[in-house]
Amino acid sequence: MSEGVTRRTALGRGAGVAAIGAVSALATAVSAPAAAAEPAARAHASASGADTLPRTVAGVRIPTSELAQRTAQFVRSVSSGTLYNHVMRTYLFGSLLYDRGGVRYDRELAFVAAALHDLGLVRAYQTPDERFEVDGADAAQRFLREQRVPAERVAVVWDAIALHTNAGIATRKRPEIAMVSVGSGVDFSGNELQRIPPDTLEEILAAFPREGFKKDALDNILSLCRTKPMSVLMHPFAEVGRRHLPEFPVPTVEDLLLAAPFEE
Repeated sequence: MSEGVTRRTALGRGAGVAAIGAVSALATAVSAPAAAAEPAARAHASASGADTLPRTVAGVRIPTSELAQRTAQFVRSVSSGTLYNHVMRTYLFGSLLYDRGGVRYDRELAFVAAALHDLGLVRAYQTPDERFEVDGADAAQRFLREQRVPAERVAVVWDAIALHTNAGIATRKRPEIAMVSVGSGVDFSGNELQRIPPDTLEEILAAFPREGFKKDALDNILSLCRTKPMSVLMHPFAEVGRRHLPEFPVPTVEDLLLAAPFEE
């Protein structure tokens, strides 16, 4: 980056990754126009095989409320099968760890937040500039408002989604927020996976198979690198863009520091 380039200039160039889920201590990981078209519903293959969710998986209770069912149906209709299974595993892993720790939490709220947490990876909900976490939080907010969910509950879901790649912050918040970060971290990077018994893990993966999740996640990251690069300025997944994309223009933190317009 040339001398004298300001942070505003850096932000104005296009490049960056919007990520899926970052790894940290306990966990890891729209302002889309209102008129954005919903993606066509995609076939979803999972062991459950039905439109209704199982009541329990690996001893973890799945909420049966109307909101939980509508949320799952919505996410299934707009996501790939691979992404849908990931968000379901996120809920199961997070709940399993928190249940075993004796933590009390709002199960419906935790489920809804986990189910909606990756909407920012769905093309219809992506804005040109926002981080994918914010796109997803905004899309979830719109959906929940349409369901007439109280504002204070919507706010918890927004925070859970917006913060889910920042475990250091998310895990200091209320359980429904922390669980999305923790659960997605288990599924994304295997963080804390050693705390899941093998038979329990097997049951979760049978109910919601991975179906090539690693490749799907990497494809999503690289797609965001190409289409909205500046959304990952100072985001850990900018590393993916730098590794895979020639001339990836997103500046590093060091670039920004050294380009600050001060004489010293």
